[in-house]
Amino acid sequence: MRRSVLVLAGLGVALLIALLLAVTSGAVEIPWRMLPAIVSGRSEDAAPLLRQVFLEIRLPRVLFSAVVGAALAVTGVAMQALFRNPLAEPGLVGISSGGALGAVSAIVLTAGGFFVIATAAFAGSLLATFLAYLLGRRYPGVAGLLLAGIAVNAIAGSAIGLFTYAADDRQLRDLTFWSMGSLAGGTWEIVGWLGPWTLLWVTWLCRQWKALNALLLGEREAAHLGYALKPLRRRLMVVIALVVGPLVAVTGGIGFVGLVVPHLVRMALGAHHRYCLLASAVGGALLLVLADFLARVVVIPAELPIGLVTSLVGGPFFLWLLLTARGTRV
Repeated sequence: MRRSVLVLAGLGVALLIALLLAVTSGAVEIPWRMLPAIVSGRSEDAAPLLRQVFLEIRLPRVLFSAVVGAALAVTGVAMQALFRNPLAEPGLVGISSGGALGAVSAIVLTAGGFFVIATAAFAGSLLATFLAYLLGRRYPGVAGLLLAGIAVNAIAGSAIGLFTYAADDRQLRDLTFWSMGSLAGGTWEIVGWLGPWTLLWVTWLCRQWKALNALLLGEREAAHLGYALKPLRRRLMVVIALVVGPLVAVTGGIGFVGLVVPHLVRMALGAHHRYCLLASAVGGALLLVLADFLARVVVIPAELPIGLVTSLVGGPFFLWLLLTARGTRV
């Protein structure tokens, strides 16, 4: 417990520093010494511009990146416990590919627009999850759900390919940028809608740490401990879809957060979910805040797609795990 508290405290301090760094850095630099005056509205000269950049653009985007990172990491932990597979993540059962198919179909078949694309992506995520569960429940355990998820991902990938083939030049550009992910949609309106929603279900997942610990022992052992596995599995899948679906709808494709963070946390704390879930939430927020910071400052005044940054971090990380043979079991 003492080690867990120290790790959580260290992650919390690092997250606070990352938040301050992210809100002050970018195409418009905001000096740290001016933050109190900008927030209070007492600064002079360039204060109106800096205040507008800070309050209307930078701050909601940074807070949104923290919420998204925490949610992706926590759902990654839950998926890995559910499947007893350290490589499991929400995309394994079609949540991400279903959202991508919904967004791609909206871009190609409609006039587009943020809310149209976001709604279609959310509907696609829920539909893909429901289809995977409907097909997978015909078989005992999680093997059927896993196979159904693979089939749903394959079908969604093929449909995305057909829509991409039918798209024109403008639509291809939109498809490309959406698939690479972006946090530019993190406005106060989005934070106000998705923030409480996401935090509510992430909190629910964190409270399921006893059930997730039991799942690590195996299905028979979890049943002997008094857990009804089918309802538990169904609840976890629905909640994960309710968390990831809306986020994928807004951000596009952001990979590796749900894989990298749980591995790092288990290397530091072990697999006890009472601490693993909380540490993953803070670590996921930290990772995505830093990734978004890099995406905004590396190629100023443009910005890199956030999905490219997370992939550049996640790919070498797993290669390092493979070469050092320090992967952790779930």
